[in-house]
Amino acid sequence: MSRPADVPELDAEQVAAWLAAHPQFFAGRDALLADLYVPHEAGHAVSLVARQLCLLRERNHELRARLTQLMDIARDNDRLFERTRRLIIQLLDADSLEELVAAVEDSLRHDFQVPFVSLLLFSDNPPNVGRWVSPQQAQQAVGALLAGNKTVCGVLRAEELAFLFPGEAGSQIGSAAVAVLDHQGLHGVLALGSPDPQHYKSSLGTVFLGHVAEIIARVLPDLVPTLRPVR
Repeated sequence: MSRPADVPELDAEQVAAWLAAHPQFFAGRDALLADLYVPHEAGHAVSLVARQLCLLRERNHELRARLTQLMDIARDNDRLFERTRRLIIQLLDADSLEELVAAVEDSLRHDFQVPFVSLLLFSDNPPNVGRWVSPQQAQQAVGALLAGNKTVCGVLRAEELAFLFPGEAGSQIGSAAVAVLDHQGLHGVLALGSPDPQHYKSSLGTVFLGHVAEIIARVLPDLVPTLRPVR
């Protein structure tokens, strides 16, 4: 049948737009569906229904993969939350500086599997427990990491690593995360290190480390009465 002269010719885009606006068009038109074919990637012809079924299956696989990924992330977050909760309780229950230092190092090394941990405290008159440096030493060595009271993640300079992780540890660290202990003044830093340069990226979420550092900063003055804030 020839097309009437006064009927405009439709291009493929117009037909596709119309069908998208009328998704029920093929309902009840089984005969029409049986006559429609869509080229397959392999060069064979398949019916529109078969092609739609194939696409739905592919999307279903993608959605399942995304759901599995989200469930894995949720389980990881649950485990992280539980370990963090236990550590925070230990910090709050600490009756001495010795107990606090031991809780931080044991939990991070064993529960969190962090290979390099450094709790560095600032004071001009430090006690004999833990690792202490003067505020002046800290400013000279890692002053850039202390600015802004933010947790810093990424690849640090060699001199910064040597100061935070003394001995041979500094040379083995590819990336690190550093959180300041700041509550009514600066009291120190908590640093975590990894041999993997990509482990602690600058975009890495630092909520967990920030929470732990905040608790340590709040508990320290009660355990060390002579501790004076740097600023």
